[in-house]
Amino acid sequence: MLHQRHRLVCAFLWLGLCYSMGWCITPRVAATQVDAPQGNHFMPVVARFHDFAPLTSTEHRPDGWTTWSPRPEIAPHFAINPTGGLHGHGALEMGGNNNAAAYGSWRRRIEGIVGGRTYHFIAYYHTKNVAYPRRCVSAQLDWLDEKDQRVSPPDYALDISKSGDWTKMEYVVPAPPAARAVVIDLSFGWSPKGTVLWDDIQLLEEPSPPHRTVRAVTIYHRPRDTKSAAASVEEFCRLIEESAAQRPDIICLPEGMTVVGTGKTYEEVSEPVPGPTTQKLGALARKLHTYIVAGLYERVGATIYNTAVLIGRQGEVVGTYRKTHLPREEVEAGLSPGDAYPVFNTDFGKVGLLICWDVQFPEPARALALKGAEVILLPIWGGNEVLARARAIENHVYLVTSSYDMKTFIVDPTGEVLSEATPEHAIAVAELPLDKVIEQPWLGNMKTRTWKERRPDIPLP
Repeated sequence: MLHQRHRLVCAFLWLGLCYSMGWCITPRVAATQVDAPQGNHFMPVVARFHDFAPLTSTEHRPDGWTTWSPRPEIAPHFAINPTGGLHGHGALEMGGNNNAAAYGSWRRRIEGIVGGRTYHFIAYYHTKNVAYPRRCVSAQLDWLDEKDQRVSPPDYALDISKSGDWTKMEYVVPAPPAARAVVIDLSFGWSPKGTVLWDDIQLLEEPSPPHRTVRAVTIYHRPRDTKSAAASVEEFCRLIEESAAQRPDIICLPEGMTVVGTGKTYEEVSEPVPGPTTQKLGALARKLHTYIVAGLYERVGATIYNTAVLIGRQGEVVGTYRKTHLPREEVEAGLSPGDAYPVFNTDFGKVGLLICWDVQFPEPARALALKGAEVILLPIWGGNEVLARARAIENHVYLVTSSYDMKTFIVDPTGEVLSEATPEHAIAVAELPLDKVIEQPWLGNMKTRTWKERRPDIPLP
């Protein structure tokens, strides 16, 4: 008896220690109360669901979970896969049922939502025989008020990374002010031979909402009669020095800054990268602790490209983009096109570069946005400003242009001009709140919705 009491006392002491340390001993799919580490801070867990196999279930549904389809005849196959989860345990499963029209979702309602607070959603999924997961697999947050009415269009989570065969979805968003509950909707459809597994679904409260504000500067200037690339570059450098008062995070310069005003050919001003121009700009970038984007002509052996360079805060060449869409005039002058759309990681987010004629076509900006670009920098000689604004709107990105014959401006994802540089005011600056959710009335956040409802599976002629 004494030994039994001793064991009970030890057990209670152990539980108290677990509680004080923030450890959690709960059923595997219960809504846990322990804090979860994310980055350098902890987030209270509102609910977490994983390892589904051990659950008590009703009609093969985990407790608290329901299934939904618009019509019974197009319902997917729903099941609990006992060993298919992220860590070899149970997972929610959906299948296409050999039905091209199959569409439906697993759903779980979460109570206790506080309007105005920021929530962090995470889920993992694994597909088999699904050609276009971005379109066929979705996770939504549907916010409800105290009367169970939808208070805003649902929020879509987007794929952010891969872990083996599993894809991680994530979304951080403030709950609408009237929200009191949220329904997690994990959907699958239009893949008759496909299946999807869901696991480790989390809703966390974000105590430190992300706040990334970037100060972007663009410069309007057109050198004349400089006679050399170095002299034209020097004129731009003086304006870069002047822009230091704006505390820029990134500065955009125009296309072909090494040829404008010189009277020389592309061949005559072409240079390697790294080379004299990137060295000059790099020194300024390091001095001002800013990124710089500039257009020049890059020589690689016998090949000459119309290139935009991204210089880092330490003066290094972070990367280059070679103009993919060349107008006839540049082809006849001996330039060659690039064939890739790189996206570059900076300390504030992801950026993409385009050059002039690229903006005439929807594909270049779309490719950068699909790769995660949040800001597109566009050195441009001249072009259609309406199309430039359209590229920002349709891809829900910020766009910064620097031009000679078109407006030099900074545009937000709604197409609104935030700032413009002119001959009278050569330096323009705008703050870009990269984490701001910009919603269109009745439609919601188009930054995520656009990519979920796009149809990449239909071949283009």
